[in-house]
Amino acid sequence: MIRKWIEAMRLRTLPVSIAGVLAGCGCAVWQGSFSPIPALQCLLFALSAQIASNFGNEYYDFKNGVDRKGREGFRRGVTEGDISPRSMKYATFAMLGLAAIIGCSMLIFGGLWLIPIGCAILLFALAYSTGPYPLSHHGLGDITVIVFFGIIPVTLTCYLQTGNWNNLTTILCTAIAIGMLAANVLIVNNYRDMDDDKAVGKRTTVVIFGRRVMGYVYLLSGIIAMTIMLPLWMQLPLWALIVPLIYLFLHTATWYRMTHSDGAALNPILGRTAINLLLFTMLLLATFIIDSRYI
Repeated sequence: MIRKWIEAMRLRTLPVSIAGVLAGCGCAVWQGSFSPIPALQCLLFALSAQIASNFGNEYYDFKNGVDRKGREGFRRGVTEGDISPRSMKYATFAMLGLAAIIGCSMLIFGGLWLIPIGCAILLFALAYSTGPYPLSHHGLGDITVIVFFGIIPVTLTCYLQTGNWNNLTTILCTAIAIGMLAANVLIVNNYRDMDDDKAVGKRTTVVIFGRRVMGYVYLLSGIIAMTIMLPLWMQLPLWALIVPLIYLFLHTATWYRMTHSDGAALNPILGRTAINLLLFTMLLLATFIIDSRYI
């Protein structure tokens, strides 16, 4: 049973949450400030909110008849009968409660203005899959991922450690880039599920524009993301350019595999896309640490 719950957490997607926090920590280090407590709080909040969203997606997609047995994607515990719908519903709100508790502890470092942002994040965790206008059903999942897995975690993780908005333009460009790379994970997911989604009327961007177009969007997202970060690259030593070059090499190789795969063969591509993002943010953090020591 524990294994079924771990599968429901969708561990292959969790690097997306970790990456946003790591990038924010990197920006804080770059400004000469790092505080482990708020950094850990941001990480735990991000992970618990994403797990809540994953649980909610599984529960509400089952409840709304979107999922079916034997689908191409990862095994869905509720749909396959491994986990009861009631248990998944309770688990969803339990994780949301945990995220809320962690979020409240972050007020010590950020202040009361974090409350509406935290509420928006938790609302998004549910609105992605349910409500009067589920975001994932209407082609809005990609843009919300850019906001909630890129812009918000990177900027807030940085702010909670530095206490200021210095270099906001550069940090915001970095945050948008991270969000675009995170959205690529969703593109692979929807690329794989296009036929299933189309059959139940779920209009993801891949259903709307087709696999061919979104395949190129996936490729261009990585290239554009590295270009958007130009204000940052210009402020780092020349050797730092090895970081985007490494990412683009891995990204292009993953894109090629994605566009030459289908069905369950795309599951490892989804995980690889998330790992590419995580590796990029780890290299970026290392670059910030090295650069800050030699300034």
